[in-house]
Amino acid sequence: MTPAARLAAAASVLDSIAHSRAPAEVVLKAWGQSNRYAGSKDRRAIADRVYKVLRARGRLAWAMGGREDGRALVIGSLSLIDGLSLEEIEALHSGEGYGPRPLSKQERARISAGEGELPGWVAAGLPEFVMADFQKTFGDRWAEEAAALMQPRAPIDLRVNVAKATVEAMETELREAGLAPERTPRSPVGLRLAAEPPPNVQALEAFKAGRVEIQDEGSQIVCALAEARPGMTVVDYCAGGGGKTLGLAAQMEGQGRLIACDVAQKRLDNIRPRLARAGVEAELRLLGHDGEGMDDLAGHADVVFVDAPCSGSGTWRRRPEDAWRLTEEEVARLHGLQVAILGPAARLVKPGGRLVYATCSMLTAENEASADAFEAGHPAFAPAGTRLRLSPASTNTDGFFAAVYERTA
Repeated sequence: MTPAARLAAAASVLDSIAHSRAPAEVVLKAWGQSNRYAGSKDRRAIADRVYKVLRARGRLAWAMGGREDGRALVIGSLSLIDGLSLEEIEALHSGEGYGPRPLSKQERARISAGEGELPGWVAAGLPEFVMADFQKTFGDRWAEEAAALMQPRAPIDLRVNVAKATVEAMETELREAGLAPERTPRSPVGLRLAAEPPPNVQALEAFKAGRVEIQDEGSQIVCALAEARPGMTVVDYCAGGGGKTLGLAAQMEGQGRLIACDVAQKRLDNIRPRLARAGVEAELRLLGHDGEGMDDLAGHADVVFVDAPCSGSGTWRRRPEDAWRLTEEEVARLHGLQVAILGPAARLVKPGGRLVYATCSMLTAENEASADAFEAGHPAFAPAGTRLRLSPASTNTDGFFAAVYERTA
């Protein structure tokens, strides 16, 4: 593919992402499968352009007069990110072959005008309502937090399954596979891999055999707050993909009762092969409305872990497209859902037991506000320590929040 054809392809992919709820990587993979003529270098160049644009989408749309279509965003990226002159951009837009059509008069004018003075939220690379949340939450550090959240190339963290291997043995095995693992600074069972070039972890024998799982160090830390122990009854109330189910199982050392719940049967089905690969046994339960299906566990669980549905804003450095899909209305809906989930989950905790509320969100409405609402309606649950916030800027992890409670009566 010519450089111009790659630009046209990137614009097409960006338009597909804008009209899809699928992750950008899924859309890119589908494009590659439908366009077999594109070689590995072509696909990599197109993906790099797409992610550059997604991370700077607000700034690029602003510079292009509010246009958010793929073509306009790619043109803006050539000027503002690559630093190309108008003449160089025009040369890439000759309309020949599979390249993009020539620039319009308006597009030439936007490039010539530059971006001008940017509003704060545009400069930060965040939606406007998110910037206001960051300013309230982080004060003078808000811009640093925003920049780190939208940085490219987050590392890939692994959690060693200590039931099958030691951390030291996995370091050696991964090095022999040509990788350069480093110990994570906080999690004692974590190993970190550089993100460039991104390794195919799922192709590793260590992954296939269940000796390692992909799990951000922040997720490992939050999971450890459960303090699950062998012999306990532990409930992963919103199991999702099952990553924290496996983390809780590791704490239990294969002893006790582990129940993983979700409202979607498909997600529960997808957990089964992960459990089998890791050598973990767990009950899988489909949750009904208001916790239906869990009555037999009321007041019996030592630990209930609620990894609540959230915006996923803590993972925007990995999925920058999600920043521009989120709305204030959706955040408000999620806050209400989180509070509604915590009530039935809390009923399962026995006196003296532990409830953990966690999100992978950076937003106050989903974190402190949801925890405050729970505490106001559940005086029998006492905070067990201070609330925890993790972020790319402060801990070089994805963004996470956790509040831990002990049932006192």
